[in-house]
Amino acid sequence: MNHLQTFQVYPKIPEPLSFLETLSRNIWWSWNRDAVDLFRRIEPRLWEMAEQNPIVFLTYITQKRLEELSKDKSFLAHQERVKVSFENRVCKPVDRSGSPYGEDGKIAYFSMEFGVHESLPLFAGGLGILSGDHLKAASNKSVPLIGMGLLYHRGYFHQFLDQDGMQQDDYREINFYHLPLERAKNSAGEEVEVSIYGPEGEIYATVWKVMVGRIPLYLLDTNLAKNPPEIREITARLYAGDPKVRLTQEFLLGVGGMRALEALNIYPTVCHMNEGHSAFASLERIAQTMSRYNVDLDTALEIVPRTTIFTTHTPVAAGYDEFPAELVKPFLRPLQERLHATDTEILSWGQPVGSGPDGPLSMFVLALQMAQYCNGVSRLHGKVARRMWADVWPNKPENEIPISHITNGVHFPTWISYENAALFERYLGPDWYISPQRSEIIERIDEIYKEELWHAHGMSRSRLIRTCRKLMLKKCRRLNASNEMTENAKSILDQDVLTIGFARRFATYKRADLLLQDPDRLEALINSKTHPIQIIFAGKAHPKDNEGKELIRRIVEFTNRPSVRHRVVFLEDYGMHMARHLVQGVDVWLNTPRRPFEACGTSGMKAAVNGVLNVSILDGWWCEGYSEERGWRIGNGEEYSDYVYQDAVESQALYNILENDVIPCFYENMEGDVPVRWVKMMKESIKMAMLEFSSCQMIDKYEKQFYINAANRLRSLVANNAKEARNLAIQRKRLKSLWGNIWMETPVRDEEGPFRVGDQFSVSADVHLGELSPDEVEVELYYGQLKCVDTLSSSHTQQMTVQKNRKKGHYLYTCTVTCKASGRYGFTVRTTPKGDDRIKFTPGLLTWA
Repeated sequence: MNHLQTFQVYPKIPEPLSFLETLSRNIWWSWNRDAVDLFRRIEPRLWEMAEQNPIVFLTYITQKRLEELSKDKSFLAHQERVKVSFENRVCKPVDRSGSPYGEDGKIAYFSMEFGVHESLPLFAGGLGILSGDHLKAASNKSVPLIGMGLLYHRGYFHQFLDQDGMQQDDYREINFYHLPLERAKNSAGEEVEVSIYGPEGEIYATVWKVMVGRIPLYLLDTNLAKNPPEIREITARLYAGDPKVRLTQEFLLGVGGMRALEALNIYPTVCHMNEGHSAFASLERIAQTMSRYNVDLDTALEIVPRTTIFTTHTPVAAGYDEFPAELVKPFLRPLQERLHATDTEILSWGQPVGSGPDGPLSMFVLALQMAQYCNGVSRLHGKVARRMWADVWPNKPENEIPISHITNGVHFPTWISYENAALFERYLGPDWYISPQRSEIIERIDEIYKEELWHAHGMSRSRLIRTCRKLMLKKCRRLNASNEMTENAKSILDQDVLTIGFARRFATYKRADLLLQDPDRLEALINSKTHPIQIIFAGKAHPKDNEGKELIRRIVEFTNRPSVRHRVVFLEDYGMHMARHLVQGVDVWLNTPRRPFEACGTSGMKAAVNGVLNVSILDGWWCEGYSEERGWRIGNGEEYSDYVYQDAVESQALYNILENDVIPCFYENMEGDVPVRWVKMMKESIKMAMLEFSSCQMIDKYEKQFYINAANRLRSLVANNAKEARNLAIQRKRLKSLWGNIWMETPVRDEEGPFRVGDQFSVSADVHLGELSPDEVEVELYYGQLKCVDTLSSSHTQQMTVQKNRKKGHYLYTCTVTCKASGRYGFTVRTTPKGDDRIKFTPGLLTWA
């Protein structure tokens, strides 16, 4: 029908229950157990029917029931308790008078996806879940952060399997009236709308806001009547397959996101780009900086990167977006006038080394060049990222590439089981999750009775099995399965059997089929008369990843074997709700990536804090988390070039670990009904998660290592009419123009050796600096133990000082070396710029003897 006018009807909430509406429109309720209980107690059956969405749920409640609750003293007392907590943790003003960000300073956190709750389906996987946990932790810690993303009206796909086990993708329209959205308004109370320029003209986007505790999350939406149909589709799907649409999404997120903040009168003190998708934000921020502080482009380029953080999440080359130069240029043309730069110059900021003016724009390289603070998401991932992107800094030793790491963490209240939350609140205190790494918290874990912890986990396992049966029954009915299959679904899995979970994105490097390398051996484990196991698989393959879809088909084919189908299942449509059941209810969390392709892998952390034991390849976070007291490793961290051989070796290692270690530990040493050694390992797993892998601890690290430093730099850079930033721009230009004149003679030492530990010798080098002065450079001795003829296994630097001015730009530099340990050493000399890291790590400003 044409010209339909629409309207929405919400329930009439009695005044005594008015707080329920307030609560339903802030995602804070989702990680507060008492708030969840408040909704659930109204009508448990309808709460499940509404899929834990309180806005939908309240529309299901009859007016009669609402009136009853408005007079129910017990319910009102419960509501008042939640309201007091909400006001203290969300509404109570934070005194920022001494804040390093200033009273009004903000950290803008850009991400392509946000997984804050399943009722707001704006995420595909781990990146989005991490973003959501980041916002929640910021709320818990009262960090002045704001989120910026896109509002997808069809989100990410829902998964269902056909009769043959092949994944089918189903995109469903999201009902915005069922989400806690409101239009973002400026200080004048006007709804905010922004626009960017695309190849076909103006693209308009409205701005929505969702509150995640204290943290506002702003979302851009192009589904407006004033946009033509193809433009409305820009924010239809997360990770659109068409390169032009994908580019437009990322330009909208970055440039449109910064313009939305400006329209809201928010000028971020610090910007954090979560992955390279949002790198275009830096271009708009440069333009805004030029206008706001009345500086030129070179000066703005000294300010913006020093106040920007870039976090990369993938060690897989295919995970980085690149766009052809000709596709990008139409988007850049409107920025040329504001930036006083050509599109060729702007493109060069994101083009890989040696690609030339027609080379593709790498969103990773652009983000890297626009952020002084760059990090991977685990210690190993940081090392891998430094190796992958070493060519951005030619001739720089790999271990000095300026990419650090902050290991991801998870938001415990979001992922903890109901029973464990109750235990922790009783033994550890109500705010245990804010700073769980405190020694007094860790020590109290040992005070939890082993019977209580085992019983709590048993409740979670029972709930998981009920959920699996319900989902498998639903699948059988959808597929018109036989009566036998339907009846089997009702009794699938066993409450008393060791339960292994494998749930994640089905990319080939994650090797979901490693456990199936020897199906007969696996079947024997499943059907053991005395010590059986059962396995739950779940996960989605990317819509265009046919290899990933084939992995799912093979696993489903195995689950359909009559001999194992009572103990092996594949659950469709993996999402946050299912993930919570899995990480809370399985006994073992299995992770089998091909090292070093797992950047972090936070699902294992979520399992660990619930007392689930990890069995994993030493990749991602498990390199830092593993010890034999808390889980098992597959292999010893080897990396292989022959993948077939690797799969054969590591699959056998996995079977051996299960047979010889995991299964005996679960079934043996029973004290009453409690496996004593297993429960001891559960406690160690919980301690490990709390000590090292909390999102609150993660955000503390971002603050200490990046946010506060960046905020302090902004103040100093723009003070006194941006005097420091202007001087830095002048100095950078001078260094670049004169650096090519630097050369050094081979360094010499005053003694040949050999030496003994404790001996000293002097090194000197003639250095030609041309027109540069010694105050503008650092000449360093670079030395360390030899790995081979021209490579050091470990390196150190020592400052050299000017011993003699030989005139005309020639200087003699010297230093004294102390022999501290035995071994074969090598050394040379190099010259770098003097200054902060942004100057010191300028690509091309490095000369070796």
